[in-house]
Amino acid sequence: MATMKSVRTAGVGKVEVVDVERPVPGPKDVLVRVRACGICGTDVTFLHMGGMPARGHQGGEMVPVPLGHEPAGEVVEVGAEVTGLAVGDRVVVNPQDAPTGIIGCGGRYGGMSEYLLIENAEVGKGVAVFPDTVPFDIASLNEPMAVARHCVNRSEAGPDDKVVVFGAGPIGLGAAIWLKLRGVRHVVVADVIPSRLEKALAVGADAVIDSAREDVAARLTELHGQAANALGQPRPGTDIFIDAAGVPAVFNTVVGSAKWGAKLVMVAVQKKGSEIDLGGMLRSELTLIASQGYPTEIFEVTPEIVEHHERFAKLISHRVPAAEVDRAFELALTPGAAEKVVVTFDGQDGTV
Repeated sequence: MATMKSVRTAGVGKVEVVDVERPVPGPKDVLVRVRACGICGTDVTFLHMGGMPARGHQGGEMVPVPLGHEPAGEVVEVGAEVTGLAVGDRVVVNPQDAPTGIIGCGGRYGGMSEYLLIENAEVGKGVAVFPDTVPFDIASLNEPMAVARHCVNRSEAGPDDKVVVFGAGPIGLGAAIWLKLRGVRHVVVADVIPSRLEKALAVGADAVIDSAREDVAARLTELHGQAANALGQPRPGTDIFIDAAGVPAVFNTVVGSAKWGAKLVMVAVQKKGSEIDLGGMLRSELTLIASQGYPTEIFEVTPEIVEHHERFAKLISHRVPAAEVDRAFELALTPGAAEKVVVTFDGQDGTV
């Protein structure tokens, strides 16, 4: 039996590298040698929990989770009935298409492994091919950039809209890039970490706000002009607010700043329910739009990531070899230490 290395949770705040059976592709499957895999906030959530609750257990028993749902790699074996894929093809993956469960999110397989089985492999459904002009680490951004693209699609932002994105992590910065590529006139990014605001300007934001030190509403009024809510009270002329931060302060700021008819798109997960000023929402006729995952966007984004890959490359703050995977997760677990961590696999000798 051939084995491979795979990364999984090992209790609260810990990961471990384990030897597992290397998958053997069936006639409809392909086997991918993973070359890069990003670390996501969902991975960090699993580490905080110490795994996932065991099925059928209400008492808090946790089971290990194979990690990684942002892989990019190269096809090394192709099942006899698979069409459109060949050995050597470089691919990104739709983790939600796996019949044995979402890759890296409770399914049988995790993308942070030497090899990944793509079951019922179909181009445009489970995988997409990308050219060798794009490095594997940038290709691994495909999945989170699909999340960012969905929230921008949900916003229906047009060229004349003035937009602010709260949170300059990978999703917020991805949203800013998509907004500008979509032709949106003015995009502001707000965050509390100065280095992230510098990154926002580097990827094309028109302006930034340090919300720890600046009055957000006052700055938005400077940038987007003055408008009013339904009662005629002065408000910034911002049309669309995007919450990619997931903290209650963002909701409070938006409700207190929203003009008549503004929209709030929620893409970040609120860590816990917060008091929402419903009266404030009423006074602005604020539309709240939730954005979850990527119902159609997973491979919609791929050609544009290929075209603009140097711009997307700026989102990666740390590239960590798989042999140092503990350090990679330590960076991801430390607030403010890293923006986007991508684990890289050599791919020549298959070592983790």
